[in-house]
Formats: sequence, C-alpha cells, structure tokens
Amino acid sequence: MAAKVLMIKKNPCPYCDRAKTLLDNKGIAYDILDLTDNMDELQVWKEKTGWKTVPMIFINDALVGGYTDLKALDDEGKLEEMCK
Repeated sequence: MAAKVLMIKKNPCPYCDRAKTLLDNKGIAYDILDLTDNMDELQVWKEKTGWKTVPMIFINDALVGGYTDLKALDDEGKLEEMCK
C-alpha cells in the first residue's frame, strides 16, 4: 500500500512548485491542500505543526518539512522507501 502524501501550499510558491515537480518526476502520488484563499486555516496548520512556511509536506500524517527537506530525503535515497 502506498504512503499517504499531503502537501499544503499556497500561491505563489516556487518551493511548492519544485516539490510538486520532484514528486511528479518520482511517480509519487500526493494530495494537495491549497490554502491560497484561506490564510486563517493556513495559520491553524502553522500553529499546529510549528512549521512557518509552505509547502508543508506530510508522509503518512508525519510532517517531513518543506521542499528542501523533501529534496534531502530524495538525495539520501530515502524518499521512495518512505512513500511505499
């Protein structure tokens, strides 16, 4: 069973776009919660997670971080394993 991957984003967000491209290129399925027009809900997520920027990327409901963290997991060869 594939992992559940969720990305919380807003526009404009070049790091969100990079994260989407990385996941697409890896063939990893993910859901997007776009909070561009809902800054109140985005603030709730920030307070709940302690993460202050977007994207917020979750794998199986665990926050792995933003684009840089996702890229680091990929560079270390861990991303695909986590997403299985």
